[in-house]
Amino acid sequence: MHQTPGQKFREAIRQQNPLSIVGTINAYTAMMATRIGHQAIYLSGAGCANFSYGLPDLGMTSLNDVVEDARRITSAVPTPLLVDIDTGWGGSFNIARTIGEMERAGVAAVHMEDQVSQKRCGHRPNKELVTAEEMIDRIKAAVDARIDDSFFIMARTDAYAVEGMQGAMDRSAAYLEAGADGIFAEAMPALDDYRQLAAAMDAPLLANLTEFGLTPPLTAGQLAECGVQLVLYPLTAARAMNRAAEQIYRHLLVQGAPAERLDQLQTRDELYDYLGYLDYEKKLDQLFGQQ
Repeated sequence: MHQTPGQKFREAIRQQNPLSIVGTINAYTAMMATRIGHQAIYLSGAGCANFSYGLPDLGMTSLNDVVEDARRITSAVPTPLLVDIDTGWGGSFNIARTIGEMERAGVAAVHMEDQVSQKRCGHRPNKELVTAEEMIDRIKAAVDARIDDSFFIMARTDAYAVEGMQGAMDRSAAYLEAGADGIFAEAMPALDDYRQLAAAMDAPLLANLTEFGLTPPLTAGQLAECGVQLVLYPLTAARAMNRAAEQIYRHLLVQGAPAERLDQLQTRDELYDYLGYLDYEKKLDQLFGQQ
């Protein structure tokens, strides 16, 4: 039986405890994550801004920018993709268009946040929130717009840093009541915070384990014991790639050759293997090769 992307995502949540969701900044990294065995992948708003456009994560990319990156990933792999849609890119009709475009692009799930449209990275100071009522309207617009009922709409709240734990709990309850399928609790600093929030809600809770932020380096096992069902690693692989690229660029500038670093490089055969390159060559030979 054919499953929609949303159904695949929901099934992965049911099967994994917790479900690890890994960041993939492009189609190739999505292919790697899928081959290695990950059951859900992620396109970060910061990842799109940073790596596709060379911009900081300050709400400077648009729906069209992000949906194009999403479409490239879903065209390459069947793994359910969660996408960061920031604040939805506008009012109710804009949010509805965002949901429609994401569904048409084969996305499984999105998360939308309660910051003002001039948003900031969730682990930076001086964040500002819209009212709970405005975020509820955003959620209602998103839920009303989806065609496939299994398409997963997650509400991200940045309330902990602005309104404290009670604010995060109150907003989470209101967002679920408005129709959100799960809660993304951003920048919470302790396991007990996740435990308290998870106990107060009857829906999947996501913990964002972005490195070098306000949330400590907790483990998936610790979070599962607290009732967290989804654990997000938004840019872990990208940070590793950045460091590796930085080091090889410096080495090439000084040494002029990569010979001493070949053991650190992915081989041509390994690259071809992920891409299925040889299968493409065989097809060319079948179609146009010498008989």
